[in-house]
Amino acid sequence: MKIRENLLKNKKEKPDFSNLVFGKNFSDHMFVMKYEDEKGWYDASIEPYAPITIKPGAIVFHYGQETFEGLKAYKDENGEISLFRPMDNFKRMNKSNERLCMPQFDADFVLKALKRLLIIEKDWIPTDFGTSLYIRPFMIATEEALGVKTSSEYTFFIILSPVASYYKNGIAPTSIYVEDFYVRASEGGTGEAKCGGNYAASIKPYIEAKKKGFDQVLFLDGSEHRYIEEVGTSNAFFVIDGTVVTPSLKGTILPGITRDSMIKVLKDKNIPVEERKITVDELFKAYDDGKLDEAFASGTAAVISPIGKLSYKGKDAIINNGKIGEISKLLYDSLTGIQYKKNEDKFNWLMKVE
Repeated sequence: MKIRENLLKNKKEKPDFSNLVFGKNFSDHMFVMKYEDEKGWYDASIEPYAPITIKPGAIVFHYGQETFEGLKAYKDENGEISLFRPMDNFKRMNKSNERLCMPQFDADFVLKALKRLLIIEKDWIPTDFGTSLYIRPFMIATEEALGVKTSSEYTFFIILSPVASYYKNGIAPTSIYVEDFYVRASEGGTGEAKCGGNYAASIKPYIEAKKKGFDQVLFLDGSEHRYIEEVGTSNAFFVIDGTVVTPSLKGTILPGITRDSMIKVLKDKNIPVEERKITVDELFKAYDDGKLDEAFASGTAAVISPIGKLSYKGKDAIINNGKIGEISKLLYDSLTGIQYKKNEDKFNWLMKVE
């Protein structure tokens, strides 16, 4: 399949790259590809970023068939563009598509399309440390039909947004409210898929936590409300008596690519790391015993977000005196060092765009 190009002659004025707000600015062009059951994928194009036309009866609006991903591109001082583990994002998106009964796409073709889009939009990639070009692939069900069913038509997009840090305070430690009523996902649900419904379910508890003065929410499991799951849109890590512990993947937690990268870096540096179930009671007991050394969240958008305070049923745990810990800082420096080419890429995670 060829990729058509319909490029703008008059491009938009770019934002001030020294004063970026996450996810508020979008580049001149996007990638679009369509699907029909009878035809498969077709009509791939790079075209101007613009409003899309979709019928009010489209299945995505009524039954939520939608998936998405998030990854980043970086540009060094020589103008060389790199992607961080893009094939892992596309493989994960295809797994999400499978869970929502949506069609798989050819990851190699989509990667080719993304590289071409990035070359066209290279001037939209900021170069200061901590900035990047955020890449949002997403797929929606577009068949016009009422009645719970799989769509016979879909559209796949990639849009681009120059960004700085996800949190306005960068890697300053955050305060986290442990949610003991609302849940993000339950076993057998869509927790491990990256789809809009999971995030919609997290908005109300997040808003309520913000009203109480917290930055984010730590969700517990949907069955017993005991086991640690995710921090908002990120995976959770805790350093307990020198060992890094993160909840094991059991179908309710997004298998984060940054999470996986952190685990690999920890093992490479011979820092003990465990993937296992961990209860909120175990966590607070470790705090009472003086063994909860650090806590942090990881994700593509924020990379590392240290946790300075956890609050559960009226009890506060102030972690590492509210400061970023040694392991959190080590992981942040290690990963961003690879992404910004300050450290050796011994894992071969960067992919050159050419």
